[in-house]
Amino acid sequence: MVDSTGFLRFDRELPPRRPVDLRLLDWKEVYLTRDTGEDAVFPVQAVRDQAARCMDCGIPFCHHGCPLGNLIPEWNDLARRDDWQEAIERLHATNNFPEFTGKLCPAPCESACVLNLENAPVTIKQIEWEIIDQAFVNGWVTPQPPAELTGKKVAVIGSGPAGLAAAQQLTRAGHQVTVYERDDRIGGLIRYGIPEFKMEKRHLDRRLDQMRAEGTRFVTDVTVGGSAGSLSTEQLRAEHDAVVLAIGTPVARDLPLPGRQLDGVHFAMEYLPHGNREALGELDDPPLSAKGKNVVIIGGGDTGADCLGTAHRQGAASVAQLDYKPAPSGTRPEDNPWPTYEMVLRVSPAHEEGGERLFAVNTEAFLGDEQGRVRAIEVVEIEVVDGRRRPKPGSTRELPADLVLLALGYTGPETTGLVEELGCGVDERGRVARDDEYMSSVPGVFVAGDMGRGQSLIVWAIAEGRAAAAAVDTWLTGNSMLPRPVTPHAVPLR
Repeated sequence: MVDSTGFLRFDRELPPRRPVDLRLLDWKEVYLTRDTGEDAVFPVQAVRDQAARCMDCGIPFCHHGCPLGNLIPEWNDLARRDDWQEAIERLHATNNFPEFTGKLCPAPCESACVLNLENAPVTIKQIEWEIIDQAFVNGWVTPQPPAELTGKKVAVIGSGPAGLAAAQQLTRAGHQVTVYERDDRIGGLIRYGIPEFKMEKRHLDRRLDQMRAEGTRFVTDVTVGGSAGSLSTEQLRAEHDAVVLAIGTPVARDLPLPGRQLDGVHFAMEYLPHGNREALGELDDPPLSAKGKNVVIIGGGDTGADCLGTAHRQGAASVAQLDYKPAPSGTRPEDNPWPTYEMVLRVSPAHEEGGERLFAVNTEAFLGDEQGRVRAIEVVEIEVVDGRRRPKPGSTRELPADLVLLALGYTGPETTGLVEELGCGVDERGRVARDDEYMSSVPGVFVAGDMGRGQSLIVWAIAEGRAAAAAVDTWLTGNSMLPRPVTPHAVPLR
């Protein structure tokens, strides 16, 4: 029976973050964990009190915010009752990787929580992380190899969250699954795009160990298709009964302004992998570093914040993050009602650590020195007049910049090489087209994650990987008991 008064007795509370002056000295996660002193300030009982705030609503709107269909009220109540083993069973029933979403998801479920009508939703992410943490500590996360094999072989191209979710589901269904990754290590953006201070890679590695024990095979340093491909598309199709494409949307949005060719202007994803390798001790002197430099980050989203935190840890002289939009307010706009994801000003841990955050500014040009290196950017403030954005007269100025990072999102998947050689169709937005069964225009070739949906959240990637796996399993065997949490054309609650 749910605690019907918990939301009245307990205020919303989260464990503290590590002090800024301490966390800037290393690359460890910003949040306290059980092995870095969380117990002393936020014991397990405090998490159980937070779980007691869940009202188990007759219509659980948190479900509407979560594409995975997480059974949130159920595992909240199990956590409240200290039944962590049953809680992880409920959590794993819908989510292959709750440690990823618990750390990295922006929690649309919390935006949809009924208590968010009072701006104090249940701390769903923290409770989710506590459940999976308890599960690993107590040895409840074990390999689940299939009882028997089907004899069917499936190739998964890409090892981000969509590819890994599809691979684990298909392996457990009895298929022989091989995941191909062109980088030197498995994980995709989770490995080289997400900084260590947001999620330490040991969490990824222990999940990969589980998948290997279940029978999933991983192959790195492999480019599939294209003139330089180490595995041809012909060989790929000949050796596998089905293929799942899950290569994301790696084509970054550019900013083709005067001076774009200057040395020192880079995409965020040219920069962040070096920071991750430095954090993991693989690079002592990264070829691209913010150390001692004036850094300007163009783009106000999460990737920009990742660059901001990385630059702080590398010892940047100064850091500024630019957003062309006006600063959001601290409360929900009238046209953004509950239970949709609230568009309010968010302060990430990286913003707490320093740097300048500029809103309503537009970049006009990159300015260089005589050696062809960037020395500054020219910006202008933006004002809205009669509902239209325009440059504010007299507001043009220069910002010093030795390193400029473009964090403007992604335009879509790479459609040359592999996609082109397979013959997959592309839709009007540049995404790889697919039908209601996640299948591309080529029989036996399925599409999961951002390359079919467009740039989205990690929780949508995992949901898509699970649903695509069910579609593949049905195509190979005639039926499937694997869950399908989302359809290819489902969209977030708006």
